[in-house]
Amino acid sequence: MSNNQQLKQSPQRRALLPVALLALGATISACGQSAAKLPSISGAGASFPSAAYQRWSADYAKETGNQVSYQSVGSGAGVRQFIAGTVDFGATDEQLKGEDFTSGAAGERGALQIPMLGGTVTPAYNNPDCPNLKLTQAQLADIFLGKITNWSALGCPSKPITVAHRSDGSGTTYAFTNSLSCFSPEWEEKVGRGKAVDWPVGVGAKGNEGVAGLIQNTPGSIGYVNQAFVRGVILPAALENKEGQFVLATAESGAAGLNGVTLDERLGGEECNPPGAESFPIVAFTWILAYENGGEAKADAVRAFLNWSLQEGPQQMAAELGYVPLKGDVLERAKAEVAKIKN
Repeated sequence: MSNNQQLKQSPQRRALLPVALLALGATISACGQSAAKLPSISGAGASFPSAAYQRWSADYAKETGNQVSYQSVGSGAGVRQFIAGTVDFGATDEQLKGEDFTSGAAGERGALQIPMLGGTVTPAYNNPDCPNLKLTQAQLADIFLGKITNWSALGCPSKPITVAHRSDGSGTTYAFTNSLSCFSPEWEEKVGRGKAVDWPVGVGAKGNEGVAGLIQNTPGSIGYVNQAFVRGVILPAALENKEGQFVLATAESGAAGLNGVTLDERLGGEECNPPGAESFPIVAFTWILAYENGGEAKADAVRAFLNWSLQEGPQQMAAELGYVPLKGDVLERAKAEVAKIKN
């Protein structure tokens, strides 16, 4: 598929995202809220989208005068705080479980799970002696199983491998281990999938920021992060996809992979090894968790911020940070879910 080829549309809850970055359009509107000051709101959760959410918060404040704060604490903590009712909104990269919708404040006030962005989880490494690294799915699993311990096994000059992984409950970890479970029967049997797992090998760090920092400061290391955190000495590895092609994480390959995800009636969905020759094999949506009822004035503030964030301008801004913006059916369904937020 060429960069300017349109993604196919499907009425069957298909996740439609752009293969090419959208051009910057007209000035972003404030959804009618700029004239009225709204209460400050705070959210917490996934580190995967934190670069986008923090940029959105800053630009939204400049444009409207309304304040939004976001703490990157990991998906696990974000879901717990949302259920406890200690935040105005939560954020997660792993879709909510059935019991999450009925627990605590989520059950009392109603929980909405709203996709905001898509993205890739890419193997990332620090080894300038091994540029243009290509990894098979089996090799990636074996590195994190501790079976491949030296760069020489990957066709690079000899050097010990240091594995970097998350130490906190993480939707990024869920997406990564969910895919490893599809890549490797041994991984699925010995480790499995989850926001937190018992890692066979490696050094842990908190958040995508922490893992990126660990990789950056540890020559010979390899870990996994959202594409937005690959910069400086951190290099992305091309990863074998389901069709046997080696693909780098880009907006285009992420969009191709996310096009294989079907969203359910609560807008949750995942695909551990999406089909398609141009698909990156580890992709995920990231969701904002909002209360449907009982927010009083803060409900207006949450609804206004989410409506603003789902406009073309902020979505394009996120694309420039390395995320995959929403488009088509999934974007319209996300907007419809935001409209359900009531005072």
